Amino acid sequence: MRYVLITLCALLLAAPVLAEGKIVIAHRGASGYLPEHTLEAYAYAHAVGADYIEQDLALTKDGELVCLHDVTLDKTTDVAERFPDRKRDDGRWYAADFTLAEIKQLQARERLPKRFPVGKSDFEVPTFREAIELIQGINGSTGRDAGIYPELKQPSWHAAQGQDIETPFVAILREYGYDAPDARIYVQCFEVNTLKKLRHEMGLRAPQVFLMGDDPSSRWLTDEGLAEVAEFAEGIGPDKQAVEKDPDLVKRAHARGLVVHPYTARSDAVPRKYADAQAELHAFYFEYGVDGLFADFPDHAVAALRAP
Repeated sequence: MRYVLITLCALLLAAPVLAEGKIVIAHRGASGYLPEHTLEAYAYAHAVGADYIEQDLALTKDGELVCLHDVTLDKTTDVAERFPDRKRDDGRWYAADFTLAEIKQLQARERLPKRFPVGKSDFEVPTFREAIELIQGINGSTGRDAGIYPELKQPSWHAAQGQDIETPFVAILREYGYDAPDARIYVQCFEVNTLKKLRHEMGLRAPQVFLMGDDPSSRWLTDEGLAEVAEFAEGIGPDKQAVEKDPDLVKRAHARGLVVHPYTARSDAVPRKYADAQAELHAFYFEYGVDGLFADFPDHAVAALRAP
């Protein structure tokens, strides 16, 4: 099924987004339809018109970058059944304890109820290279240039395990042509020191986004904090509730040259304050004025931008 689905998705050419300057970011791929961070989810996101496709990244024991939302494996794979004795004392299974060959033995699966049924079809945990080559390949076969939106997961945790996640990451970006200010990429991370290291020590020129929560007391949400972010990043990625709590956040970020890409719109979990998913998407794009939005159902976000 994997290769049939990817082939079909590659043949679909989505219509262009009509709202100038605004983008759709496929959250973990088209994760509302297929298990997150699988090649199938990335291919479907491309097919339905996402401008950027997200990859969360963790390191394996042998130093390979794999696409996982967490540094652990048990929420989105069958690792507990296949390797029951490999959990740590906290009861979790960590990617850092498994080689890539071992992770490739696992079945990736849906973590949320009422989405893709667990145990149906055959999904793998992809490497970052596989994700890039798939997206670049579909770009070539369709002529539509979707970008990538990788997140380095917990670099300080990796460092505590004796792992350097930044060096192989930068090497791959340079190998595949993503080290330029105008490259079709945003590099995201919650850790300020990592973004500063990438920019000022490692010389990465790719656009960067600083991820943040919605705590109104956070200094990063102040004018002074935003000005500091602008020294090492091109944008912010706040929890969408931060924008709802302070609608002026977008204008204040724009005043400092920062784009705003909140997370995450989920059409199957729309807050009660909105009539439906399209109402929420319209509010963020056109009332709050965000530049981009992470969406589990990227086709819905594309539709919101096409709507008159």
